[in-house]
Amino acid sequence: MSPEPRHIPEPGELVYRPRSSWAPAILAFALALTVCGIFAEGFMVRGWIYSIIGGIVALFAFRSIVRAAIADYRGLPRKQHARGAVLPVEQISSPAP
Repeated sequence: MSPEPRHIPEPGELVYRPRSSWAPAILAFALALTVCGIFAEGFMVRGWIYSIIGGIVALFAFRSIVRAAIADYRGLPRKQHARGAVLPVEQISSPAP
């Protein structure tokens, strides 16, 4: 018994991926610099200078992440007619004796 070919309609839902960005990596580096600035006292310059520079860079990187997220959100269509794929109903029968 060969299975019948079934036509399953494609789902009408669309997936929108965010754009790639260096901002999360820069944010992580800036936060690490901020924390390491506390322990880097006496290495080339004063430790609080590392913390201030890291904090400023972290704020700009976070601002970039938030702005990109807002721009991506505003770029989405206002209304999307979601049409899920209809799964075919299978008949379950008991095994033959």
